[in-house]
Amino acid sequence: MLSNIFKNASNIIGRRNYFSSSRLSLHRMPPPPNKLKLDGIDRIIAVSSAKGGVGKSTSAVNIALGLSSEGKSVGILDADIFGPSIPLMMDLKGQRPYTNENNLMIPLINYGIKCMSMGFLVEDEDALVWRGPMVMGALEKLLKQVDWGHLDYLVIDLPPGTGDAILTICQRVPLSGAVIISTPQDVALLDAVRGVKMFGQVGVPIIGIVENMSHFDCPHCHEKSFIFGADGAKNTAKKMGINYLGDVPIQLEIRETSDSGKPITVTKPESSSSLIYKQISKQIIKELDQITEHNKPPSITVE
Repeated sequence: MLSNIFKNASNIIGRRNYFSSSRLSLHRMPPPPNKLKLDGIDRIIAVSSAKGGVGKSTSAVNIALGLSSEGKSVGILDADIFGPSIPLMMDLKGQRPYTNENNLMIPLINYGIKCMSMGFLVEDEDALVWRGPMVMGALEKLLKQVDWGHLDYLVIDLPPGTGDAILTICQRVPLSGAVIISTPQDVALLDAVRGVKMFGQVGVPIIGIVENMSHFDCPHCHEKSFIFGADGAKNTAKKMGINYLGDVPIQLEIRETSDSGKPITVTKPESSSSLIYKQISKQIIKELDQITEHNKPPSITVE
């Protein structure tokens, strides 16, 4: 087979007048890196949006808190190196983690959630002007040099897009599944579809899709306005054969509580939006149970 590739490539190049002779070399690609062994963490959930500005970090925080409200031990890792939001949203801005006797960082804790972010390690307004290898090194540090203890769930707030940072996490972290966040508008859904396909290519199961900013409930007339279109994520989920986890409306109080570091699922646990996030979290638990059951090796009984 290789000889045919060489022959055909040489014939094509030879038909051009660019070269008097040609030489083709093939190199074996290096194997993908081994998965990190993260002891004590039962399940790892990636929260992703292939497009920025759709409310991914807000969703990740409230999903983590929703899982915690189900009695689960939860951590959240802010892997958005260039735009870390977790310190602000979890009211931990300006704080720094300590290290233990093994030189591992101890996550900061608020609202019962263990938190780690590059935002804890740099000044608040510093711009991280880093090239690819530095970003990869920072992600490795956040992944390997943190003492999480035991967690039922680790939620990873991924950077937007489908670039090197996300691929590194998919290759290095034993992800249990991914939750896709999208708004209903077509331009966001196009990127969401790309994200779903990317996870499929690297073997990460899709837990489901959440439609954020689905509609606006007018506080005066109580009518719904579908600012970005109606049911876009729901229709996309159906078309792609993935689970639709729910929709979250545009609400002033979601934005205000996120910006103040007091997430709505904490400050207003009985509000309609909090109940939606909690229901989404329950759906995630259910879907992960099914994924885990499906991936179980067959049992063999010898009599």
